[in-house]
Amino acid sequence: MGKCEKLTTGFGAPVYNTANSLTVGPNGPMLFEDVDFVEKMAHFDRERIPERVVHAKGCGAFGVFHLYQSMEAYTCADFLKNPAQRTKILIRFSTVIGNRGSADTVRDPRGFAVRFYTCEGNYDVVGLSFPVFFIRDAMSFPDFIHSQKPSPKSNLPDPQRVWDFYSLMPECAHQLTWLYSDRGIVKNFRKMDGFGVNTFVWRNKEGKRHFVKYHFLCQDEKEVVDRFEASRLAGEDPDIAARTLWKDIEEGRPVKYEFCVQIMDPDEAAALDFDPLDDTKTWPEDRFPLIKVGMLILNKNPENFFAQIEQAAFAPANIVPGIEFSADKMLQGRIFSYRDTQRYRVGTNYAQLPVNRPIVPVNNNMSDGSMNCFVPTGDVNYKPNSLDNNCPREAVPLMGHGPCYTGYAVRSPIEKTDDFSQATARYMSLGKEEQDRMAEAMANDLSKVCRPVLMRSLELLENISHELCMAVKKYLQNGMQESSVNAAAPLEQASAAPSTSPQLSRQPARRRQCPGMTRERYMREFKGR
Repeated sequence: MGKCEKLTTGFGAPVYNTANSLTVGPNGPMLFEDVDFVEKMAHFDRERIPERVVHAKGCGAFGVFHLYQSMEAYTCADFLKNPAQRTKILIRFSTVIGNRGSADTVRDPRGFAVRFYTCEGNYDVVGLSFPVFFIRDAMSFPDFIHSQKPSPKSNLPDPQRVWDFYSLMPECAHQLTWLYSDRGIVKNFRKMDGFGVNTFVWRNKEGKRHFVKYHFLCQDEKEVVDRFEASRLAGEDPDIAARTLWKDIEEGRPVKYEFCVQIMDPDEAAALDFDPLDDTKTWPEDRFPLIKVGMLILNKNPENFFAQIEQAAFAPANIVPGIEFSADKMLQGRIFSYRDTQRYRVGTNYAQLPVNRPIVPVNNNMSDGSMNCFVPTGDVNYKPNSLDNNCPREAVPLMGHGPCYTGYAVRSPIEKTDDFSQATARYMSLGKEEQDRMAEAMANDLSKVCRPVLMRSLELLENISHELCMAVKKYLQNGMQESSVNAAAPLEQASAAPSTSPQLSRQPARRRQCPGMTRERYMREFKGR
């Protein structure tokens, strides 16, 4: 144990008594001049910053990235050139929808955000535990999140709101086959893959551009956590994933992910039967095989959670030379949204915090703002200037040109949608037991929705797979029983509960009421397609 320092105020003055406030006598009222109390309490009142709108519950660790091979043929990014080079990393894991106090084992995508502290600046890959997303255009993101969050009226989770959105947005279909699969619940982050989801662009020194998809593959065997175990763990140990991550690293068991990429020449995109910039789609690995790039190794826990994890401000806009943005509609929206939410959540100068600060010098003319801790010298903070030799100077741009786009300014969906082919293929790739767990989990949620939402949802599932739809119907008709997926509770019993279980074969005694709308009518009246 090191030297025990003297207690001080935030301004360095000694504190003589931090257990008793300054009062008129031992039993009298407190004096307003007790500046030690005022400082201590005022700072305490402001200890919490706004939680993230999404990905509020999270944990993370530091580590190192080992490059296997030079990727110079595809990108001039410095940290991907020299296999002997080691790059410091930070990974933050999170759930998406729940608040900061929610359980680790809810059914939800997991955030998988990676920061590379490179010699050319910070590079952030803000991904998920699934390779696809629910929607393909960032314009729908606020609506999607609103549908997943608790009801604004009751502040309670409501599967009816969730499936109302799903049933009206068939582009969700592929993601549902991931969310309700065995990958939808996680209790150990080292047994979970990560994906970049968005399509990025790599540019090499000759200016040649390639589309790229990121995969971070766990090095431990995956495990099945069904909804019954998840529910039990949510009560017994709601922080099990965070606790396991901390314990493993603290006890010298590093957590590893193999970094792989899929590479596509942009000229190939037109011949594909899907849009490679569509976040609801994966790229077939037989045509675009995984290329092993390196290993991410987490081996150091944070020294302070708030300073190094809660204040960590990831953003897809944080890129380095040799890596660029594609026209991916989700990525285009995230470029703005993530940095903007960090300015609100952490503050104008969030990039100056140690966890967000790059390992290279920062030189620009952005000045002042709340909590600025950078002290510039000189009196020239503009460009062009002659008083400081026009410094700082702009960097030399890379060779080559960006993409060329022509067309009218329109609000329009992409041309190639095909919402169900990959969803069907994904479902058919699962084993029988996992398919059964998926159907049971879906039926459990759908047993709490009104009939119009139910019928649209079953139509959605029918478009994915007739077998899946029939399996869900069977569970609904037989009723749901918490203790076993094979045991059937009479539907009449379920219909007596406040949230009724809709029947498909006969009318239940009580049913949640909601306005009906077919998907076709919704598309015609609201989506314009």
